[in-house]
Amino acid sequence: MSKNVHTDAVNHLFDAVLSLKNKEECYKFFEDVCTVNELLSLSQRYEVARMLRAQKTYLDIAEKTGASTATISRVNRSLNYGNDGYDMVFERISLDDVN
Repeated sequence: MSKNVHTDAVNHLFDAVLSLKNKEECYKFFEDVCTVNELLSLSQRYEVARMLRAQKTYLDIAEKTGASTATISRVNRSLNYGNDGYDMVFERISLDDVN
């Protein structure tokens, strides 16, 4: 059973994220909130999702991102059976630059 992420603390975090106005503010905030490895892991999962949606193979994704096949599989499961959060964001931004 998964933990309930809908808590006051998570709401406060999301309010903080939604208050950010540009990438520079995002860098400042996320570098304070996350460790370097946490931020790189989040960005790696996002890149994996982008590449999966662009129909890249697991091998291509692993080579380009350094992600393990387990991570790629986990992200793929989220894309197919998750809450459609990735696709919501993908609809709002261009994926044209996925190599």
